[in-house]
Amino acid sequence: MKNVLICFVFFIAAGSIHAQDYIDLIKVSHNRATMGNVDTDAETDVSNTNAEVYFPVPLSDKAVVIAGFTYENTRLGLGFTDDRTNLIMTRLNLGLKLKHGNNWSGTYVALPKFASDFDGIGGDDFQVGGLALFEKKYNTKYGLKFGAYMSSENFGTTLTPLIGLWYKSKNSKFYINATLPIRADANYSLTEKFSLGANLLTSVKSYNLAETDSQFYVQEESIRFALFAAYGFLDNNLILRGKVGLDTTDYGAYNEGDTVGLQVLTFQVGGDDRNRLNSEFESALFFGFDLIFRADL
Repeated sequence: MKNVLICFVFFIAAGSIHAQDYIDLIKVSHNRATMGNVDTDAETDVSNTNAEVYFPVPLSDKAVVIAGFTYENTRLGLGFTDDRTNLIMTRLNLGLKLKHGNNWSGTYVALPKFASDFDGIGGDDFQVGGLALFEKKYNTKYGLKFGAYMSSENFGTTLTPLIGLWYKSKNSKFYINATLPIRADANYSLTEKFSLGANLLTSVKSYNLAETDSQFYVQEESIRFALFAAYGFLDNNLILRGKVGLDTTDYGAYNEGDTVGLQVLTFQVGGDDRNRLNSEFESALFFGFDLIFRADL
């Protein structure tokens, strides 16, 4: 089901367009859901907190250094141990955005990270990724971008093709901003400060379980779709959003060293004959909020 959903949003994006006129310097999100088990009546409360901070540093009119940090903590019961587990990811985002001419630009980012339960830090917790994104800006209302994201994970290497879209209506009340299949926002302003919209976030990543002497890891495949109401403060530079949506995230536990090689989106190129140690999680409603500090470009 997750394969179908990710491919759906990816190919829908192919007919759309992008060009962005703002940057979110700080974003803090918190979500809560109660997720069931497809095989039993067991349930677990899942809380997810994510914080992103970015520091763009202009070098010239054609080059900007992109520096940032991402922290994410998901707390839940995995189903194959008795205790609740914290799945924590800390990532450095360091790169460069360059103007290439003819309204083309490129963004190149290195993404080293630690991802585990942080019960001690070791080599199995460290992973490294990278992103390359090319953007064609047509005017102040729309453009187009495409690229790819790649990362080493405990299960192998993940490769995600990217296509971006951004569109702002003539009256500036409606916009779509997305880098699919990773994230997307659609927003319509009812007043100068109040708006309604929809949000999509997906991810594929892994966490080493150091508390089990690194004998196991967790592979997360996540799709969260939400509807939100937003209110702007400080001339709409500070935005508070309340959300309700559907969380289809699955957290599969596997033996360390049990890998699939290359995975494109959620498809294993060489097949998947791993022995999963826990049952699949059921989709569930989630509730949450975002707090965003945004700056115009």
